[in-house]
Amino acid sequence: MYSGTDDYERVSHNILEVYEKAEIKTAVQGDLEDAIDHGVLVTKTVRLLCESLRLSDEFKEQVLTAAGLHDIGKLKLGQFLYGRDKNAMHVEEMRYMRMHAETARNMLEICGYPETIVQAVYHHHENYDGSGYPDNLVGIRIPLSARILKVCDTFCALVSERPYRKAFEFDTALEMMIEDSKDLDMGIFLEFMKVYHSEAFEEIREYAEFSNQKKNYLHGA
Repeated sequence: MYSGTDDYERVSHNILEVYEKAEIKTAVQGDLEDAIDHGVLVTKTVRLLCESLRLSDEFKEQVLTAAGLHDIGKLKLGQFLYGRDKNAMHVEEMRYMRMHAETARNMLEICGYPETIVQAVYHHHENYDGSGYPDNLVGIRIPLSARILKVCDTFCALVSERPYRKAFEFDTALEMMIEDSKDLDMGIFLEFMKVYHSEAFEEIREYAEFSNQKKNYLHGA
Protein backbone atom coordinates (compact mmCIF):
# COMPACT_ATOMS: atom_id res chain seq x y z
CA MET A 1 0.00 0.00 0.00
CA TYR A 2 1.41 3.36 -1.10
CA SER A 3 0.41 6.51 0.78
CA GLY A 4 2.64 9.23 -0.63
CA THR A 5 1.63 12.82 -1.30
CA ASP A 6 1.28 12.51 -5.08
CA ASP A 7 -2.37 11.62 -5.69
CA TYR A 8 -1.88 10.00 -9.11
CA GLU A 9 1.06 7.92 -7.86
CA ARG A 10 -0.90 6.82 -4.80
CA VAL A 11 -4.03 5.82 -6.68
CA SER A 12 -2.38 4.11 -9.63
CA HIS A 13 0.05 2.18 -7.42
CA ASN A 14 -2.67 0.94 -5.05
CA ILE A 15 -5.12 0.01 -7.81
CA LEU A 16 -2.48 -1.90 -9.77
CA GLU A 17 -1.28 -3.60 -6.58
CA VAL A 18 -4.78 -4.86 -5.78
CA TYR A 19 -5.31 -5.74 -9.45
CA GLU A 20 -2.28 -8.05 -9.24
CA LYS A 21 -2.70 -9.49 -5.74
CA ALA A 22 -6.43 -10.16 -6.15
CA GLU A 23 -5.64 -11.89 -9.44
CA ILE A 24 -8.03 -10.04 -11.69
CA LYS A 25 -7.70 -12.12 -14.83
CA THR A 26 -8.74 -9.46 -17.32
CA ALA A 27 -9.97 -5.90 -17.32
CA VAL A 28 -10.91 -3.51 -20.09
CA GLN A 29 -8.00 -1.07 -20.47
CA GLY A 30 -10.35 1.89 -20.66
CA ASP A 31 -11.95 0.79 -17.38
CA LEU A 32 -8.55 0.69 -15.69
CA GLU A 33 -7.66 4.18 -16.91
CA ASP A 34 -11.06 5.53 -15.88
CA ALA A 35 -10.76 3.92 -12.44
CA ILE A 36 -7.42 5.64 -11.87
CA ASP A 37 -8.60 9.05 -13.13
CA HIS A 38 -11.82 8.89 -11.11
CA GLY A 39 -9.91 7.68 -8.07
CA VAL A 40 -7.53 10.63 -8.32
CA LEU A 41 -10.41 13.10 -8.64
CA VAL A 42 -12.17 11.66 -5.59
CA THR A 43 -8.89 11.56 -3.66
CA LYS A 44 -8.21 15.25 -4.33
CA THR A 45 -11.75 16.14 -3.26
CA VAL A 46 -11.53 14.02 -0.12
CA ARG A 47 -8.24 15.67 0.80
CA LEU A 48 -9.77 19.16 0.71
CA LEU A 49 -12.84 18.04 2.65
CA CYS A 50 -10.87 16.21 5.35
CA GLU A 51 -8.62 19.23 5.84
CA SER A 52 -11.65 21.51 6.11
CA LEU A 53 -13.19 19.12 8.67
CA ARG A 54 -9.89 19.24 10.58
CA LEU A 55 -9.67 15.48 10.88
CA SER A 56 -6.52 13.82 12.18
CA ASP A 57 -3.72 13.07 9.74
CA GLU A 58 -4.02 9.33 10.46
CA PHE A 59 -7.75 9.27 9.69
CA LYS A 60 -7.28 11.45 6.63
CA GLU A 61 -4.68 9.04 5.24
CA GLN A 62 -7.09 6.13 5.66
CA VAL A 63 -9.88 7.94 3.81
CA LEU A 64 -7.50 9.04 1.06
CA THR A 65 -6.43 5.46 0.45
CA ALA A 66 -10.06 4.32 0.43
CA ALA A 67 -10.92 7.12 -2.00
CA GLY A 68 -8.47 5.80 -4.57
CA LEU A 69 -9.74 2.23 -4.21
CA HIS A 70 -13.47 2.78 -3.73
CA ASP A 71 -14.42 1.46 -7.20
CA ILE A 72 -11.86 -1.35 -7.39
CA GLY A 73 -14.67 -3.92 -7.48
CA LYS A 74 -15.93 -2.49 -10.77
CA LEU A 75 -12.67 -3.50 -12.46
CA LYS A 76 -13.42 -7.13 -11.77
CA LEU A 77 -17.10 -6.86 -12.72
CA GLY A 78 -16.66 -4.56 -15.72
CA GLN A 79 -15.54 -7.34 -18.04
CA PHE A 80 -18.96 -9.00 -17.71
CA LEU A 81 -20.99 -5.92 -18.69
CA TYR A 82 -22.14 -5.63 -22.26
CA GLY A 83 -23.68 -2.17 -22.54
CA ARG A 84 -20.64 0.08 -22.13
CA ASP A 85 -21.05 1.51 -25.67
CA LYS A 86 -24.76 2.22 -25.34
CA ASN A 87 -26.42 5.42 -24.13
CA ALA A 88 -27.67 3.88 -20.92
CA MET A 89 -26.86 0.94 -18.70
CA HIS A 90 -29.24 -2.01 -18.81
CA VAL A 91 -31.25 -2.63 -15.64
CA GLU A 92 -29.53 -6.01 -15.32
CA GLU A 93 -26.15 -4.31 -15.49
CA MET A 94 -27.09 -1.79 -12.80
CA ARG A 95 -28.19 -4.58 -10.48
CA TYR A 96 -25.04 -6.54 -11.21
CA MET A 97 -22.84 -3.49 -10.68
CA ARG A 98 -24.24 -3.14 -7.15
CA MET A 99 -22.18 -6.20 -6.33
CA HIS A 100 -19.01 -4.13 -6.65
CA ALA A 101 -19.03 -3.11 -2.97
CA GLU A 102 -18.87 -6.69 -1.75
CA THR A 103 -16.42 -7.60 -4.51
CA ALA A 104 -14.16 -4.72 -3.45
CA ARG A 105 -14.33 -5.76 0.20
CA ASN A 106 -13.22 -9.28 -0.67
CA MET A 107 -10.38 -8.00 -2.85
CA LEU A 108 -9.07 -5.61 -0.21
CA GLU A 109 -9.25 -8.26 2.51
CA ILE A 110 -7.23 -10.63 0.31
CA CYS A 111 -4.63 -7.88 -0.05
CA GLY A 112 -4.44 -7.30 3.71
CA TYR A 113 -5.83 -3.75 3.83
CA PRO A 114 -6.81 -2.42 7.30
CA GLU A 115 -10.45 -2.92 8.27
CA THR A 116 -11.03 0.83 8.48
CA ILE A 117 -10.19 1.19 4.78
CA VAL A 118 -12.16 -1.91 3.83
CA GLN A 119 -15.27 -0.64 5.60
CA ALA A 120 -14.99 2.81 4.02
CA VAL A 121 -14.94 1.24 0.56
CA TYR A 122 -17.64 -1.33 1.36
CA HIS A 123 -20.13 1.23 2.72
CA HIS A 124 -19.57 4.25 0.44
CA HIS A 125 -22.92 3.71 -1.33
CA GLU A 126 -24.97 3.76 1.87
CA ASN A 127 -27.49 6.62 2.02
CA TYR A 128 -27.96 8.59 5.22
CA ASP A 129 -31.71 7.83 5.20
CA GLY A 130 -31.09 4.08 4.96
CA SER A 131 -32.03 3.68 1.29
CA GLY A 132 -28.52 2.83 0.09
CA TYR A 133 -26.57 -0.41 -0.25
CA PRO A 134 -25.16 -2.92 0.55
CA ASP A 135 -26.50 -3.01 4.13
CA ASN A 136 -29.10 -0.20 4.27
CA LEU A 137 -27.29 1.45 7.16
CA VAL A 138 -28.83 4.64 8.58
CA GLY A 139 -27.23 7.86 9.82
CA ILE A 140 -24.17 7.60 12.00
CA ARG A 141 -24.24 3.81 11.76
CA ILE A 142 -22.51 4.45 8.46
CA PRO A 143 -18.75 4.82 9.09
CA LEU A 144 -17.62 8.45 9.00
CA SER A 145 -15.08 7.59 6.32
CA ALA A 146 -17.84 6.17 4.11
CA ARG A 147 -20.04 9.24 4.66
CA ILE A 148 -17.18 11.46 3.50
CA LEU A 149 -16.59 9.23 0.48
CA LYS A 150 -20.30 9.29 -0.34
CA VAL A 151 -20.35 13.08 -0.67
CA CYS A 152 -17.13 13.32 -2.67
CA ASP A 153 -17.79 10.34 -4.92
CA THR A 154 -21.32 11.53 -5.71
CA PHE A 155 -20.05 14.93 -6.83
CA CYS A 156 -17.10 13.55 -8.78
CA ALA A 157 -19.29 11.00 -10.56
CA LEU A 158 -21.75 13.70 -11.64
CA VAL A 159 -19.06 15.94 -13.14
CA SER A 160 -17.34 13.06 -14.96
CA GLU A 161 -18.02 11.81 -18.49
CA ARG A 162 -19.65 8.39 -18.65
CA PRO A 163 -20.26 6.12 -21.68
CA TYR A 164 -24.01 6.57 -21.16
CA ARG A 165 -24.13 10.34 -20.40
CA LYS A 166 -22.19 13.58 -20.57
CA ALA A 167 -20.65 15.21 -17.52
CA PHE A 168 -22.84 17.69 -15.66
CA GLU A 169 -21.65 21.25 -15.08
CA PHE A 170 -20.27 21.82 -11.59
CA ASP A 171 -23.11 24.07 -10.41
CA THR A 172 -25.70 21.67 -11.84
CA ALA A 173 -24.07 18.77 -9.99
CA LEU A 174 -24.19 20.69 -6.72
CA GLU A 175 -27.87 21.55 -7.26
CA MET A 176 -28.64 17.88 -7.92
CA MET A 177 -26.93 16.93 -4.67
CA ILE A 178 -28.94 19.55 -2.77
CA GLU A 179 -32.15 18.07 -4.18
CA ASP A 180 -31.09 14.61 -3.00
CA SER A 181 -29.46 15.75 0.23
CA LYS A 182 -31.46 13.18 2.25
CA ASP A 183 -28.88 10.69 0.97
CA LEU A 184 -26.02 12.61 2.58
CA ASP A 185 -24.72 13.43 6.04
CA MET A 186 -25.80 17.07 6.13
CA GLY A 187 -22.95 18.21 8.35
CA ILE A 188 -20.41 16.79 5.92
CA PHE A 189 -22.30 18.11 2.91
CA LEU A 190 -22.44 21.64 4.35
CA GLU A 191 -18.68 21.50 4.87
CA PHE A 192 -18.30 20.26 1.30
CA MET A 193 -20.25 23.27 0.03
CA LYS A 194 -17.83 25.57 1.88
CA VAL A 195 -14.92 23.82 0.18
CA TYR A 196 -16.74 23.99 -3.16
CA HIS A 197 -16.80 27.79 -2.96
CA SER A 198 -13.14 28.07 -1.94
CA GLU A 199 -10.19 28.93 -4.16
CA ALA A 200 -8.66 25.54 -3.40
CA PHE A 201 -11.49 23.83 -5.28
CA GLU A 202 -10.07 25.12 -8.57
CA GLU A 203 -7.73 22.11 -8.50
CA ILE A 204 -10.79 19.84 -8.67
CA ARG A 205 -12.20 21.76 -11.63
CA GLU A 206 -8.91 21.53 -13.48
CA TYR A 207 -8.47 17.80 -12.92
CA ALA A 208 -12.08 17.03 -13.86
CA GLU A 209 -11.65 18.96 -17.11
CA PHE A 210 -8.34 17.20 -17.81
CA SER A 211 -9.86 13.78 -17.13
CA ASN A 212 -12.96 14.41 -19.24
CA GLN A 213 -10.92 15.62 -22.20
CA LYS A 214 -9.10 12.27 -22.29
CA LYS A 215 -12.35 10.42 -22.90
CA ASN A 216 -13.89 9.95 -26.31
CA TYR A 217 -17.49 8.92 -25.74
CA LEU A 218 -19.96 9.52 -28.58
CA HIS A 219 -23.13 10.61 -26.80
CA GLY A 220 -26.35 10.28 -28.70
CA ALA A 221 -24.70 8.60 -31.69
